[in-house]
Amino acid sequence: MGFYDFEAKDAMGVAVNMSEYAGKVILVVNTATECGFTPQYDDLQDIYEKYEEQGLEILDFPCNQFGNQAPGSDEEIASFCDSRYGITFPRFAKVDVNGEKALPLFRYLQNEKKFAGFASNHPLTSIIESKLERSNPQYWNEPDIKWNFTKFLIDREGNVVARFEPTADMESVEAGIKELL
Repeated sequence: MGFYDFEAKDAMGVAVNMSEYAGKVILVVNTATECGFTPQYDDLQDIYEKYEEQGLEILDFPCNQFGNQAPGSDEEIASFCDSRYGITFPRFAKVDVNGEKALPLFRYLQNEKKFAGFASNHPLTSIIESKLERSNPQYWNEPDIKWNFTKFLIDREGNVVARFEPTADMESVEAGIKELL
């Protein structure tokens, strides 16, 4: 199975097959509205506006698995994103990205691109690492998503080419996108 074989429900509950994005460069992001990384929505929207016409899609998957930081309903999340950040890229229904109930798409993404560590120079890295070490001292060895705003970059053929942890510099994310456009 490949990226285009998966589907997910959009924010309105309608099933969307990822094949609808065939031929596009795609950035899949698990998001949260009450997280220290939530301001990345600004950067994501800027990147989307800059590259949408060249074939970029950003797919937003709210997730409440990390510190209860996306507690709202799909409607509340949509209202927050629209009013606070003016988000225009596609938003999907809230999902689990890890565990038994994880959306199969996220299991696939994790298997394609494993966890490679957080940016050592990011101010939130030590906080996240400390939290993860307390709950799972072996977290490094597992491919699961560690926190909100993990991003997966997919090329125009549906190949998962990069994984960016939430501490990754957004300029690096943008550079990866530009390389594929």
